Amino acid sequence: MPVKPIRDLFSGHSDVYEKYRPDYPPSLYQAILQYTPGRGKYWDCATGNGQVARVLAGHFKQACATDISKNQLEKAPVMANLTYKVSRAEDTGFEANTFDLITVAQAIHWFDITAFLEEARRVGRAGCTLAVWGYGQVRFGGVLDDHIEHFYREVVGPYWAGERAHIDSAYADIDFNLNEEADLGNHRIEKAMNLESLRGYLTSWSSVQNYIRKQRHNPVDPFIETLGRHWKGEAEKIAVFPLFGKMGRLGK
Repeated sequence: MPVKPIRDLFSGHSDVYEKYRPDYPPSLYQAILQYTPGRGKYWDCATGNGQVARVLAGHFKQACATDISKNQLEKAPVMANLTYKVSRAEDTGFEANTFDLITVAQAIHWFDITAFLEEARRVGRAGCTLAVWGYGQVRFGGVLDDHIEHFYREVVGPYWAGERAHIDSAYADIDFNLNEEADLGNHRIEKAMNLESLRGYLTSWSSVQNYIRKQRHNPVDPFIETLGRHWKGEAEKIAVFPLFGKMGRLGK
């Protein structure tokens, strides 16, 4: 049984999360599907607002998406072959040998990772694909990146949970113990952002929400004012988020 306490850091700002979090590129989904021949049943774990599940569900006969946050699931899209369930990652209640594909996007660092991998092996069919990925710090280039890095490290850095270190290491410190590994590919998110959408994205950070709870004000507001002095030229700029992750076959 999992021993790590549940960490729900996103229910309280599910509206902000849904509106401002970036979407993943089609090339990422194509790489996953090309590696996954079985198209019976699919599980998206820690689905949030169904961002990934709504894309991949259409390629399978049936799909399930789980999250610990009821508020997040209420934002998820309705699809005929997609069912949602409030459940922690490590103890789902799914039948054994069920899924051809299991995905986890920007979330495995919050899990009891050992317990989740055991559960994934239990509910995955022989040859089941596990695809796990995340994304790194937003980049615009030049002096803007220096200011964002300072905000990330120095202003809200002390308010990140310890699990954030897995993101900083690009999951290199996690042993997925895959039976076979495949190349997930070199992908990145590109998203047009103005200062207001950047404000919304930064406010969705769990560290910012933790800062607000403890300090009673939003540190993003003065930061955006400072950043605006360097936001020269066009109203929108292309934000780049580098993707990283692992994909392979689960051993039984």
